[in-house]
Amino acid sequence: MSDTTPEFQQFVDAQYRRLTPGDRVRLCTEMFDAARALVESSLPPGLSEYERKRRITERFYGREFADRVFPPTR
Repeated sequence: MSDTTPEFQQFVDAQYRRLTPGDRVRLCTEMFDAARALVESSLPPGLSEYERKRRITERFYGREFADRVFPPTR
């Protein structure tokens, strides 16, 4: 599903093509950093460092992956 008109999509694609490879990497990195900040701000306070990392990993990559990388503590 897309709510973007084909004309606007072409415009956006052209803007991305104009970027240098380094600018594309920087843009992606900035978007990831922003997404991570949003996830971190949604976590409850007082989590251990391990649990915080596990929950961030779960949010980005899913529970199955997070449980393999950071097994839940009992």
